[in-house]
Amino acid sequence: MAGRAAFGQVRKLPSGRFHARYAVPGSARGSYINAPATFPLKSVAQRWLAKQQTLIDEGKINPSAVNTTFGEFGQVWLEQRDLKASTRTLYRRQFAKALEPAWGHVRLVDITPARVGDWYATLLPDRRTERAHVYALFRTILNTAWRQSLIDSNPCRVEGAGSVGRRTKNIRPASLAELEALTSAVALDYRPMILLGAWCALRFGEVTELRRADLDLDAGVVRVRRGVTWLTGAPVVDTPKTEAGARDVAIPPHLLPILRGHLAESVGPRPDALLFPDDRDDRVQLSPHRFRAPYGRAKLAAGRPDLTFHALRHTGAVLAAASGATIAELMARLGHTTPAMAMRYQHAAADRDRVIANALSRLVGGS
Repeated sequence: MAGRAAFGQVRKLPSGRFHARYAVPGSARGSYINAPATFPLKSVAQRWLAKQQTLIDEGKINPSAVNTTFGEFGQVWLEQRDLKASTRTLYRRQFAKALEPAWGHVRLVDITPARVGDWYATLLPDRRTERAHVYALFRTILNTAWRQSLIDSNPCRVEGAGSVGRRTKNIRPASLAELEALTSAVALDYRPMILLGAWCALRFGEVTELRRADLDLDAGVVRVRRGVTWLTGAPVVDTPKTEAGARDVAIPPHLLPILRGHLAESVGPRPDALLFPDDRDDRVQLSPHRFRAPYGRAKLAAGRPDLTFHALRHTGAVLAAASGATIAELMARLGHTTPAMAMRYQHAAADRDRVIANALSRLVGGS
């Protein structure tokens, strides 16, 4: 059974529900926009068509772009978006890996909440963080399409899909004894990396982009102004994503002699000389791939094979919190823009305060 409304078409399905569509004004014959879902009653389907006609008349939907695919729109979005170089590289990688294969050929108007939900159910099930980031990018691109009146609403409606949520694996900070064992187990040129990562709570990309001019040992600070990522196998240097990420971090005094020795013996004389270059080319930053093997051996020697470099930053944050740092002070030291993460470190510090206190006493006794 089929009926024609004043605008568009309504068709009854074998299930008893109703399907609605309308021809794209001014387009080639056979170009239709389908309703994103079926309707329980014919009158409800007709109301949807009437709403679409109103939106077209008001310029809130651009039906002339009905044949635009997500792949076409996404490529233009990536080109025109004002993004940092590292973010653009990340988005291009996510787009090519997870979005374009699934959605590149699909017209924007044919992307429905049901199709998005089915796709998300199978998206990177073992990579929770990456899954959330890919979905968030998808939703952001489609939100731009909605603002440009190419679609009448954003079909990304999976609740909570764009956030990672609570960490499923707790990071266990290193004890002071474990830090000492780890530092002793790596090559001399890598020891300052471990110490800066732990005691100054720096990220791997921040540490490996440090240059001679970034260390002001007279003032006792390390100036974090850039970071390096390796998303495509080549280093991409950029400024921090937020203003808070660009920061001066006070260096604990016991590290200063070690850093002075490293500058004198292992770092070139130019202000832009890398502190931790690749051993094959001192103009290139040390990559995670090159660091993996020596760091892996050091972790085993220290009895902490689970201790990632990020866990060193976590350790430094917990130590700072245990020293009595306020949430605002932790945010400034770590380069965070919100207090939520700083509060997590404070909670972790409270749990480990007695362990840390005992370890500090053992260090004094050992000295």
